[in-house]
Amino acid sequence: MLSLRHRLGAVHALTRGEVIAYPTESVFGYGCDPYNGAAVQRLLDLKQRPMHKGLILVAADMGQIAPLLAGLTQAQRDQLQSTWPGPVTWIIPDTLDVVPVWVKGNFDSVAVRVSAHPVVRSLCQAWGGPIVSTSANRSGQDPARSEYPLRLMRARYGVGADYILPGCTPRHTKPTEIRDLQSGRILRSA
Repeated sequence: MLSLRHRLGAVHALTRGEVIAYPTESVFGYGCDPYNGAAVQRLLDLKQRPMHKGLILVAADMGQIAPLLAGLTQAQRDQLQSTWPGPVTWIIPDTLDVVPVWVKGNFDSVAVRVSAHPVVRSLCQAWGGPIVSTSANRSGQDPARSEYPLRLMRARYGVGADYILPGCTPRHTKPTEIRDLQSGRILRSA
């Protein structure tokens, strides 16, 4: 759970269009306001990741992503609900086009996870909606598993997240599972 000071600090950073770092189910993640194109571009630049690959959104509960769920069948909603909150990311069709292209990349769907991690849930609740979530590392490098390397990078080189939330990641060695809602295929196993 996040202290009031950390919740307010993170929300203030998100409101200013900054990039934050926070613990998730498997690694530390970078995040920002998904509806602020400049913030997402800053995050992509930090990761050295091209926009066309798309990003993941994390939420505290299914209500925070309700517009994405509007076009789904009851069976699809039930399938999501059977794994959430939890460490499964689902590729969901964005039939109503509610997620900006800078989050979806070259896709007509979006990757979404309703997290069970207490810091992520508390952060998204304080923010009032989903945030971008991507591993806290440059593309192709190992992701951070604690806040220490992120703080060190910021102190030494002046780059990295503008605000770093404290917390722990479970000792998982693999990233969370990704499944496609329409096909049922597992795209990345945990």
